[in-house]
Amino acid sequence: MENIDIRELNVRIEQQSAFVTNLTTGMNQVIVGQKHLVETLLISLLSDGHILLEGVPGLAKTLAIKTLSNLIEADYSRIQFTPDLLPADVVGTLIYSQKNDSFQVKKGPVFANFVLADEINRAPAKVQSALLEAMQEHEVTIGSETFTLPQPFLVMATQNPIEQEGTYPLPEAQVDRFMMKVVIGYPTLEEEKLIIRENIAGSLPMVKPVATSQEIIAARQVVRQVYIDEKIEQYIADIVFATRYPERYALKEMKDYISFGGSPRASINLAKAARAFAFVKHRGYVVPEDVRAIAHDVLRHRIGLTYEAEANNITSEEIISNIINKVEVP
Repeated sequence: MENIDIRELNVRIEQQSAFVTNLTTGMNQVIVGQKHLVETLLISLLSDGHILLEGVPGLAKTLAIKTLSNLIEADYSRIQFTPDLLPADVVGTLIYSQKNDSFQVKKGPVFANFVLADEINRAPAKVQSALLEAMQEHEVTIGSETFTLPQPFLVMATQNPIEQEGTYPLPEAQVDRFMMKVVIGYPTLEEEKLIIRENIAGSLPMVKPVATSQEIIAARQVVRQVYIDEKIEQYIADIVFATRYPERYALKEMKDYISFGGSPRASINLAKAARAFAFVKHRGYVVPEDVRAIAHDVLRHRIGLTYEAEANNITSEEIISNIINKVEVP
């Protein structure tokens, strides 16, 4: 019985995930290389998560989200985070109208489908937290009124790892709200030549919308139907538990390097992202490779390192790789 269901589900998901190919093609027209960035953006979009991008300036972080919002008929807004930004600059404020002799709500740039929080670590904590309430609750309170944010709602925040002056690093508890933290590297030599050629030629290719907001919302419903076997659920739970209790998984040497492991959000997001990854690959069920493919992006910002780890130059990347290599694959 189950086999027939899976087969039917596979066919349905293959049909309904066709627009993903159009989105990827559109992204690739504008962005050279950065395949991983494009893939993780789509995963976040389809699983209703937010994404934090870390990379040196000039790696097309801003261009990527702008292109994605052009490909989907949706509102896009960009907030440049600076040390003097106020929460009202993000969510909006009450403005007194003399004509009506009353206060009126002026909505901020957070009221859009795609919000780019550029250089989020440049603004102080109170501004960061204003955005995080919107991310978690999908609503904003201005004065005494509460407003629901538009759907789909995706926050993509960027931060530069190199400039430490005048930055306010995001606290661990707040970073946890991001479904994924993606570290972006430099392009390859061939890609670099292509980037030079395209930019010298003049204008970047213009993309036309290939999907609507409604299609994205419908696709999210389909992603929720992607089949996750109990063995895969066990595998996800084991990976997250290994970040908390490495000694139970024959990783005793890791115990001194981890100050805290992944929260239940880590398990939920691993499952959601694995489903979206399977959907992007036009498949109706999750395989262990899907979990392994997204594990680093979902877990990298959820593991706390001890001083000992920093002294030994142990990164969360290495810890995750060790866990993935050690935990038994179903």
